[in-house]
Amino acid sequence: MAPRTIAPFGPQHPVLPEPIQLKITYEDEKVVDVLPAIGYGHRGIEKACELNEYPKNIYLCERICGICSCIHGITYCEVVERLWPVEIPPRAKFLRTIWSEMSRTHSHLLWLGLLADAFGFESMFMQFWRIREKVLDLLEMTAGQRVTQSISVIGGVRRDLNGEQKKKCIEVLKEVRKESEALIGVLANDYTVKARTVGKGVLSKDQAIALGCAGPTLRASGVCEDCRMQKYQAYGDLEFEPIVETAGDSYARAVVRARETLQAIDLQLEALGKLPAGDINVSVKGNPPANEAIFRSEQPRGEVFYYAKGNGTRNLERLRVRTPTYANIPSLLVMLPGCELADVPIIALSIDPCISCTER
Repeated sequence: MAPRTIAPFGPQHPVLPEPIQLKITYEDEKVVDVLPAIGYGHRGIEKACELNEYPKNIYLCERICGICSCIHGITYCEVVERLWPVEIPPRAKFLRTIWSEMSRTHSHLLWLGLLADAFGFESMFMQFWRIREKVLDLLEMTAGQRVTQSISVIGGVRRDLNGEQKKKCIEVLKEVRKESEALIGVLANDYTVKARTVGKGVLSKDQAIALGCAGPTLRASGVCEDCRMQKYQAYGDLEFEPIVETAGDSYARAVVRARETLQAIDLQLEALGKLPAGDINVSVKGNPPANEAIFRSEQPRGEVFYYAKGNGTRNLERLRVRTPTYANIPSLLVMLPGCELADVPIIALSIDPCISCTER
């Protein structure tokens, strides 16, 4: 029997720069056990949300994660609106959907670039991020900021789209889709990519369900589950079907995100075409009654769950956030044992981990 060695992967690693450590036990070059260690970046955001008035928590929740900030802010507003309850205007629902899908697009393009970088494809990495810059420019033009938009308010949104901005968004998004599709085709059909991902880090459908996985990690294992199927915001008025693959390996997870990138662009174009006229917010005054509510949104990495409890004052009594990476990290305990040591970075990256969200 070969001697076993325990080696730390992280908390900082070129493929996974966020602070998480995987204590990997391996024999020769084969992984036999893995133990995740988190807690390097805990910030106490949930407790801090009890100390602020309702509107200020929008900015705090957006800072749970930079890449996911837009949907965090929107989801916080959605759950708080259910404490009153408040019904926002149809135009605001469409605008929230457009910015949510724009956020998903730039997040997936970022990840596809990181995947290319993990293989050593530096030119492709820069090309994905070059395309992503166009999406960030749209966010800056329409929301005022490239990453942390602060576009949502309790009762709707704070900004509207004019005709010129709408025309520019449609023009750029069509360009982004064309360039993304071409680059994705190169990445998905590359021999090296397939050799390093096909059959690596397999997560079966039953395992994905039992471990409570979320998002592309869950859908790549054949589970048709997506919070957008609830038809919240404007999704009920758009043509949407979850992207599902069945292989459950690292390649399937990459394909799901690649296809979702193109789907997110299509959803934005459809929403822009159907954008109704009207107000973008409603006036919300006073404090919500003593009440509690939940809301689930689909982040780029999967389901984010918000629970809010009000007590009739201007402060929340409790806010609880469950993020998708927190749900997906346990899957590494199934996917990594049995793989080669050299495959660990790619498999770990395949769940698109966001430790900023996980730590809170």
